[in-house]
Amino acid sequence: MILNTALSKIAMYQSWKSLDPGPKYPIDIRFAAMPALTKKNIRDNFPQGVVPSDMDIEQGLANGEIQLVETSGTTDDKVTNIWNQKWWDASERASWQLNSYMSKIATGNHREAILVNPRNVGTISDNVDLPVEKRRLARFLYLNEKTDPLSWSNAIMDRMIRELDTYQPAVLEANPSYLARLCRYITDTNKTVFQPGAIVFTYEYPTIYHYLQIHRVFSKVLLISSYGSTETGYVFMQCEECKWHQNSEFCRVDFQPFLPEHGGPLLGRILVTPLNNPWSYLVRFDAGDIVRLEETGKCSCDRSSGLILASIAGRKANLTLTCSGRLVTLLELDTVMGRLKGIDMYKLIQTDRSNYELHLVSRAPEGKNLTEAVIPELKKLYGREAGITVIHDPDIAPENSGKYLVSGTLFPIDLNNYLDKRNILRLNEGGI
Repeated sequence: MILNTALSKIAMYQSWKSLDPGPKYPIDIRFAAMPALTKKNIRDNFPQGVVPSDMDIEQGLANGEIQLVETSGTTDDKVTNIWNQKWWDASERASWQLNSYMSKIATGNHREAILVNPRNVGTISDNVDLPVEKRRLARFLYLNEKTDPLSWSNAIMDRMIRELDTYQPAVLEANPSYLARLCRYITDTNKTVFQPGAIVFTYEYPTIYHYLQIHRVFSKVLLISSYGSTETGYVFMQCEECKWHQNSEFCRVDFQPFLPEHGGPLLGRILVTPLNNPWSYLVRFDAGDIVRLEETGKCSCDRSSGLILASIAGRKANLTLTCSGRLVTLLELDTVMGRLKGIDMYKLIQTDRSNYELHLVSRAPEGKNLTEAVIPELKKLYGREAGITVIHDPDIAPENSGKYLVSGTLFPIDLNNYLDKRNILRLNEGGI
């Protein structure tokens, strides 16, 4: 069992032994007694301290069983991980079974086009446009080699359209912000593009505007969100009924509800324990994601294994606070922003406890009236005393990670202060 192995064979967890109530207690109680594992824990113990003492990392690297990969987070958020491709592929295949449509078209041999920042996956080439042969790997076609999507020329976007038409992938996997940018160009130029079997969003939270802009171009394509991370593999998949299902065969998920005044007991954070990977024993890893449980615990698709989510509400990094100190998720903010027309992109940064800076990108005629329209809506959300500064930008660049930040604060938020510790054992994990 993964917890026993972690506590007995992995150096990173030696200080956790005293917290374990012991094998006489139910497994949920034992897991709940463990702290959240952070990226700092991994950095401080990497590499040998994060794997069982009898595993030979050098041998694993030499025989190609594993690789060392670095995540594309911010400087404080970056971490090097041990990458097991065989396990990752198996985790992905299992996640496809959580959506009836994906289970049919994703065979493992299907063609897949990928439109993401190459800092996440693919080959970086900012100064030279790579020919298609340099962007093909097995069944994958990487459409983008540029780290800054603001540098995309019309010629680059025309190439993406042309390659989709030629390659005709069964699945298009995409950062929603990157695909939305391409779709704005396709709409503006009245072009058409090949319609894949499904579009799977990854790496970022898809906003209402992403959905609207992508749906204008891919009106008959199923849009599906997949949730996971480099550290944890595929954790949740959106089913055909738009609920989120846990990939229970490959992970355990601990749910920690927020206090009622901050959205609990249905809203909270998750801690993920990957399963079936001999090179990964990340117990209760905190990837920083906020979710809302499906209140009924059921879904009309009839899948019942593990947690069922009504929504993924964004990341910890996306949280903001009202003037009275209530947590605001990206999902809640996006619902408010989505009522407005004429927005291409936005980014809201809370600069202090009562002041907010909203960056807007709009090319629509109604864009000039957005300031007057958005301030009352944000004051309803954050409080009448909220200071809202609206800045109209020609464009918004991604963060150094290659991902877009839609909302956040300039000050730290310690989620431990918002957890309902009296209700922390209200768990509904998958099996071990």
